Amino acid sequence: MASVGVAPTSGLRESSSNAVDRLPEEMNEMKIRDDKDMEPTVVDGNGTETGHIIVTTIGGRNGQPKQTISYMAERVVGHGSFGVVFQIFRALSYIHRCIGVCHRDIKPQNLLVKGEPNISYICSRYYRAPELIFGATEYTTAIDIWSVGCVLAELLLGQPLFPGESGVDQLVEIIKVLGTPTREEIKCMNPNYTEFKFPQIKAHPWHKIFHKRMPPEAVDLVSRLLQYSPNLRCSALDALTHPFFDELRDPNTRLPNGRFLPPLFNFKPHELKGVPAETLIRLIPEHSRKQCPFLGL
Repeated sequence: MASVGVAPTSGLRESSSNAVDRLPEEMNEMKIRDDKDMEPTVVDGNGTETGHIIVTTIGGRNGQPKQTISYMAERVVGHGSFGVVFQIFRALSYIHRCIGVCHRDIKPQNLLVKGEPNISYICSRYYRAPELIFGATEYTTAIDIWSVGCVLAELLLGQPLFPGESGVDQLVEIIKVLGTPTREEIKCMNPNYTEFKFPQIKAHPWHKIFHKRMPPEAVDLVSRLLQYSPNLRCSALDALTHPFFDELRDPNTRLPNGRFLPPLFNFKPHELKGVPAETLIRLIPEHSRKQCPFLGL
């Protein structure tokens, strides 16, 4: 598995105030269903081989034609993808904690794997945090955490989790899964938002979103990333210590092709400055601590 890069942000277009104010009205005119327009494609434990195409059809609404999107897959399930997501969180932990920078446009198209060009188009909207849909102009690095949660869910499902066709439709897709946000959650996303007349939809249990054979640790991590309230989403550093990645900490773990994992724990001093010792112990396995002698573990 090659190292993963995160492409520079292209920036997000913020929703206009008029469009945001119309959200409840437009949503009430839409029929919100608990089921998706198509059954999710379950990728088995062997994963999708590099070079295969993931195809998903987004159902049209109000007479609009259906849209089919496709993109080239790396290995999306298995140790390879776990390592990719781990490296994404490591990169975000660095730019969030050490530099104070928010990427703002995390999506599969912007993940550089093996340096190969990806010419397909994947809409940034699918990975956009709900506070941006609610028109927030002041937000935190938690928008990146939401985006990675969407990417991880897509790797596990084999298709986008929230394939909205517009800003309003994007919120509809999110509500189908997370349920209608409470007044408190909306305030956390945008304190200036004053419209609360949304149709009341119950949250869809996460274990019903994913295949029953999906590791519970994977489902738990996704649920911690995709929270309405930005301050309730786990940080990139917290994600790195999540049990979902414990298999990467096992010295006997190999890639599906039998090769060793790439260096995942060769942290530099500035990456871990100020991190509590108990977090470091969970983060870096004992067999890799010699790569970080400055820690004194």
